[in-house]
Amino acid sequence: MRVFLLAGEPSGDRLGGALMAGLRELVPDVEFDGIGGQMMQAQGLVSRFPMDELSVMGLVEVLPKYFHLKRRIAETAQAVLDTRPDVLITIDSPDFSLRVAGLVKAASDIRTVHYVAPSVWAWRPGRADRMARVIDHVLALLPFEPPYMERAGMACDFVGHPVVAEPQATPAEIVALREALDLGDAPVLLVLPGSRRGEVDRLAPVFGAGLKRFLAEAPEMRVVVPAVGHVADAVRLQVADWPGDPVVLDPRHVDPDTAAAHKRAAFATAELALAASGTVSLELAAAGTPMVIAYKVSWLTQKIAERMVSIDTVTLVNLVSETRVVPECLGPGCTPEAIARHLAEVRADPQAQQAAMEATMDRLGRGGEAPGLRAARAVLSGMRA
Repeated sequence: MRVFLLAGEPSGDRLGGALMAGLRELVPDVEFDGIGGQMMQAQGLVSRFPMDELSVMGLVEVLPKYFHLKRRIAETAQAVLDTRPDVLITIDSPDFSLRVAGLVKAASDIRTVHYVAPSVWAWRPGRADRMARVIDHVLALLPFEPPYMERAGMACDFVGHPVVAEPQATPAEIVALREALDLGDAPVLLVLPGSRRGEVDRLAPVFGAGLKRFLAEAPEMRVVVPAVGHVADAVRLQVADWPGDPVVLDPRHVDPDTAAAHKRAAFATAELALAASGTVSLELAAAGTPMVIAYKVSWLTQKIAERMVSIDTVTLVNLVSETRVVPECLGPGCTPEAIARHLAEVRADPQAQQAAMEATMDRLGRGGEAPGLRAARAVLSGMRA
């Protein structure tokens, strides 16, 4: 069995790595090709080019790289056609991966699977119909997504979210991290300004200004900033003048197992978190860490989004739990004043989010078969059908 996979960002790389492990468990002699990051490469993928080239988000942010990305789309589609895999699995990054799938479908009958259903329930509902022209089968992370995909004519399986299978910190790991960072018994504020360079550059200044206001009333707190390796230097520069004696967790300076242990210990030991919008809210929920979500994009991207978004919250914990307990500072509302106010409110009543976080984990498949293995079974079942 030959599988071509395409991931364009760290969250997709994690999904791809778990799916590859599941496929290898079920089909030991499976062969992989495609584009991915460290997690997928650890499962045997030799990436055709660095995945970081595809980690671009927002209309304005994409424009300077348009022609380069267009060449990579054509190059990747041709690689699929040349190698003739049994299945092409595109993972998230729809603006890139679905264009590749479209070129492949136009020139072949190669089966196409897309992992992560597009959020048509939130914006641009017509995407499902357009996607159905080039995708045969969808693997959904959220339990309410299959009907949207099936209505458009695609097979769709809810396979669970990978966050429910990720290990949580042990008491020994928490102690080790606190000792390594010289935190003592200080309460920890976790700050996560994003995994892309553009996100860090946009969010870190307003995060820092919000922290100055909040920590003026909570000077005992220490700030810990987990960073993805390729943006760690940018994060370190941005947080240099933040209050709270910030410590950046740079995964490049330790072995992968230690880096993973440090990250989960940081999530577990934190009393409170300020995070960019995205799947990190689910990681925080898995660790039981109360949070405030904040995000902003360029002015033009914001104006376009305002006309297209059809939901009143972007935080997955709020959506899956069907509550609105996680406060959000979004777009024009992403201000230092709002960030400081919400951090103070959540710290004063952290229990308000606990039930929603528990419900979210249960609905995403906690306690069941690992999502990567479920996804692999769904891929194989779809191919047999």
